[in-house]
Amino acid sequence: MALQNAIGWFDLYVDDLERATTFYETVLQQRLEPMGDPTGETVMRAFPAKMQAYGAAGALVKSAHARPGAGGTLVYFSVADCAVEAERVRAAGGTVVRPKFSIGAFGWVAICQDTEGNLFGLSSMV
Repeated sequence: MALQNAIGWFDLYVDDLERATTFYETVLQQRLEPMGDPTGETVMRAFPAKMQAYGAAGALVKSAHARPGAGGTLVYFSVADCAVEAERVRAAGGTVVRPKFSIGAFGWVAICQDTEGNLFGLSSMV
């Protein structure tokens, strides 16, 4: 098997899909698209993605099988300048848990919490 990225997809679980959609569209300045679920068990909004490109794609998911909240997994969104997007987090009703800080040669990150209680990261090279 050819070497590939460890993450192929992510789900961010939410209680209020519309509130979460508005939050991430505001912070990332991107439109999330409705996405079908072949099982009919969840309602989803997908983040913009090119499935054949570098990185992982994912969606906000409202499901009876999982709940939002802080835990052991942290998804990092690639952004232009994590300080700018962190300010959008505050404006959209989220919390900046740890403001922009250096991770050396790998750039900068900020740790945030969305309106559903999920922790997530913002990652940039500036």
